[in-house]
Amino acid sequence: MTAPADLLLVLCTCPDEAVATRIATALVEQGLAACVNRVPGVRSLYRWDGQLQDDAEVLLAIKTTADRYGQVEGLITVQHPYELPEVLALPVVAGSARYMDWVRQATRA
Repeated sequence: MTAPADLLLVLCTCPDEAVATRIATALVEQGLAACVNRVPGVRSLYRWDGQLQDDAEVLLAIKTTADRYGQVEGLITVQHPYELPEVLALPVVAGSARYMDWVRQATRA
């Protein structure tokens, strides 16, 4: 086990499977993410414009590196239909060395 300060797990919710698939495909095709999991059936409860919202969404779990984060966020911002899409990057603090090496290789510029 190693401590990979350079790896990130980026979370992003999408309104439906079509948007989630479009964004996930673009991220992987462009080498910005090694893998993107699409998790359907997520329910998001939040306040927007003073109103309580309860929406079905698809969660993206995006595996990338810190040096690719700006491009990941930029792609999501351009392709996402929400006025303010969720884009949260969490540092990976440990993991399988072989898997982490694969993420680095798959996202190498």
